Formats: sequence, C-alpha cells, structure tokens
Amino acid sequence: MNVMGLIFTNDASLGELTNKRTMASIPFGGRYRQVDFALSNLSWAGIRRVGIISRHNYQSLMNHIGDGEEWGMELQEGGLEFLTPYAMSTNHSYRGKLESLSAAMDFLEFGADDDLVVMVDSAVVSNLDLNKIIASHVKSGKDITVVTKAGVANGEKLLDLAVKVDEKGEAVDMMVDYAAPADYLASIDMFILSKKFLINQVKELIARNYFHMDRDLVMGGWQKGTVSVNIYQFQGFVMYNESIGEYFENTLSLTQPAVRDDVFFRVHPIYTKVRDRVPSYYGEECDIENSLAADGCMLEGRVVDSVLFRQVTVKEGAEVDHCVLMNDAVIGEGAQLKYVILDKNVTVRPGSTLIGTAQNPIIIKGGETV
Repeated sequence: MNVMGLIFTNDASLGELTNKRTMASIPFGGRYRQVDFALSNLSWAGIRRVGIISRHNYQSLMNHIGDGEEWGMELQEGGLEFLTPYAMSTNHSYRGKLESLSAAMDFLEFGADDDLVVMVDSAVVSNLDLNKIIASHVKSGKDITVVTKAGVANGEKLLDLAVKVDEKGEAVDMMVDYAAPADYLASIDMFILSKKFLINQVKELIARNYFHMDRDLVMGGWQKGTVSVNIYQFQGFVMYNESIGEYFENTLSLTQPAVRDDVFFRVHPIYTKVRDRVPSYYGEECDIENSLAADGCMLEGRVVDSVLFRQVTVKEGAEVDHCVLMNDAVIGEGAQLKYVILDKNVTVRPGSTLIGTAQNPIIIKGGETV
C-alpha cells in the first residue's frame, strides 16, 4: 500500500517567535525544529513522498530542511516537495486546510499512485509509530482516522477538535474550536484517509463554500452520516505548542529524563539537520543544574532548569534560571535572566536583569541587544 504525507506548517502566531518563521521552523529542544517530528515520523514509516504546505514566512523552513537528506526525503520527483498555495493568492486570506488542499490539488491528483494520505500539523509534537496507526485505519474500514490523546481536554484549553467515545471506542460526540470537558479526547491534528476520498471531499466541500477540515469534513460529515470516523487513541507524550505559555512549559519539561526520552526516542530517534560544532565548554567556576546544553556552548556562569541551543555563551557571574536560549545567544558578565526566551543571536549586556514569570516569559526577538 502506497502512502503519502502532507505537513501543514501552521501559520498561527507565537508572537516574536513567528514574526519571520512558521510554527514548523520554531526551534525546539536545543537542536531541533518542530517540523523534525513530523518528518521523522513519516520517514520511519517508510513514507517518502511528502508535501509541505505553507502560506508565508517559509524561507527559514526551507533553509532548515534543505534537500531533505537527513530524513531520507531528498528533493526529487516523487520525494519531498514544498507547496506554497498562497504565493499567488489574490485575497491573501486563509480560511482553512481544505482551501489549502484545493490550491495544492495538482500535487494530490497528478503525483504518484498513492492509496492513503497522512496529514499532520507542525504545532503538535509527538514521537509515534505511524505504521500502527495506518494499520488501525485499514482494519477499521472507516473513511477517516482521527488520532487523539486523552488527558488534554480540561474545560480550559481551546481544541481544534474534541471527540467523546463510548466503551467500544466509537465516537458519540464531537466539538470544534471549543474548550471541551475532561471526558473528551483531543485531536492531535493528525488524520489518515484515502487519497481518492480526500480529493473528492475537498472538491465537493469547496464547491459548497466549506473550508474547515475539522468542522466541515470530519464533524460535519460524521453528523450527516456521510463520513465514518475511526478514533485512534495515542498513549505517548503529546506536546501542543500552540501558545507561548505551552511552548515555554513544554521546552523546559525536556529537562526531565522521562519526558525527553519519550519525545525523542520513544518509538524511534528524531532526525534534524546536521550541524557540526565543537563540544560545549564548561568553565571551572560554572554551575549547571538540571539543564540541557547543545554543542558549541561556552558556559562559565550559573544555569538552572534551562534549555540552551547551539553556541550559547553564558559568561562568568551570569545567572540563567528557567530560560530558553536559542542559537548564538550571549549572556554578559553578571547578567540575571529568569523566565526568559531569547531568540537567535541575542546579546544581553553585562549586568542586565530580565525577569518574567512562568505564565508570561519575557521574549527577546532575534538579533536584539538588551
């Protein structure tokens, strides 16, 4: 059975972190980008034909993925392809995934003879076995499989799609764009369906002025009885990086070995772009506690409960506590940072003090000096 993949880069806003990049290219976990999880999951399942759908700000993403070699998806006919359906848009508006798929119909219709399509979103991070999910979809005989996670719905978090199931695991209720109660399962924005079914549904729904994947295709079709839905419940860690607060909390949670091992190695290793750097340097007076530091760092100060990306410098007397410091950040002597996110190439002057809160961390955009 031939399977193709579609990755939505998700152009929702995370403030300064997405001013010049998509959600898919946000740095995560010290060495990775969020798109690495989708690409790795597809690659390990043997899926080599992948389309990446993005509206704008995709230059950073293209630079990161390059020719796709790290994931075994070298850019070539039948391999990985960037789809930018809004590059020539006349209305410059985005109304939903179905509209994106309609604009990328050539890729769907005139490519390889694929039987199934796996659709994933870059804002949700997980390490899962797609072969098991595909097998569940085929066995169910349903039109579409929705991958879900228990324990996410809490009556507060707004969910794109929430599903309530009975004791047999069959869907009995669905909600979209709603803070569903705790007895609902949260969609992780991953769907499996046949390519023929997807093409037909997109054409028909767009013709009727429907554009929303969750509301119009999944829930709408299920309520009308025209679309059968299989619910797959994923048991591993799932991280929703859909807000600054979630991104910050999830990144810092990687300092916990159990979380880190599940996210990066639970089913298979997560691949990323290879960047050869010298090992990190730990000065005689440095104090590093419960933190992650990527290669190339120069650490002479104190770092606690933080995640440091490549080539971060923390100079003598500086204190970094509960922070996320991206590539090439420089923390000057005696500076104090707590609950801070520094984008790439930020310099903090000696003696400076930046203190946010766990719920509202301070964010410094890339290239700034503070």
